[in-house]
Parts: sequence; structure tokens; C-alpha cells
Amino acid sequence: MTQTPADNVRLQREPFDASAELARVKSASLSVGGVVLFVGVVRDFSQGRGVTRLLFEHFPGMAEAKLAELRAAAIERFGLIDMVVVHRFGELAPGDDIVLIAAAAEHRAAAFEGCSWCIDELKKIVPIWKKEHAPDGAVWLEAHP
Repeated sequence: MTQTPADNVRLQREPFDASAELARVKSASLSVGGVVLFVGVVRDFSQGRGVTRLLFEHFPGMAEAKLAELRAAAIERFGLIDMVVVHRFGELAPGDDIVLIAAAAEHRAAAFEGCSWCIDELKKIVPIWKKEHAPDGAVWLEAHP
């Protein structure tokens, strides 16, 4: 199955299917020996207060381009075979999935390193903003914990 980078980098409102994304990245090559799958989830508590929901907004076009750059950089830097990055936007409730990163490599070390690096860089450079809603009000978060 031949895939384009656009298939493997998406921002979407609807939930993603982790099993389908795992199958997508595994199908890249029979040389895949390990896949590390990270799924970020909305918590009900953050920075000392309860959380009732999160709102994610993004800069359309630019956010996808930055995700594609991250994917390409991770593949090159860690020698990955393939990578999938999916991030949701809109309102999400505690327990909802936010982001999925699946890094496929010949060996587990590269997959772990590539996946960890990608989520850290995503939080630094991709124009996605998070507004945290709590019983006592809402606040836009500048830093990513």
C-alpha cells in the first residue's frame, strides 16, 4: 500500500481509530519491527484544578504544514520507516483522545525516540491552541505541561 504524507498527517474534529492508524503505519513496509503508539487524552484535572472540557483551535493550513515537517524530520532524524500524526480540534471532554502519534521503525529504540521527540516538538511549534474550561472559568494555556 503506497501512502502519501498527507494521509499520515491530519487535523480532524472527529475521533480517530487507533487500530486503523496502527494498521496504516504497519502497512508501510515488511521491515517494520516495532511501532510505538502514543495517544494523548483529556484529563479531568490539570494544574491544581478540575477540567470540564478543552477547546483546541488551530491555524488551518499552517498547522498541517508544521505537522508534515515534523513527520519528515522525525523519519529522517531517527531512521523511521513511517509515522502517522493525527490531532483533533474542537471541544473535547475528559477521557476523549486528543492526539495520536505512531512511529514505525526496524527496531524499537528508533520508534520510541522518534515518537517522544515528535510529541515534544509538536507542543512547541505547531500552531494549535488549547483553552481549558473549569468550574471556576476558562483560560487559554500558553505553555504545555
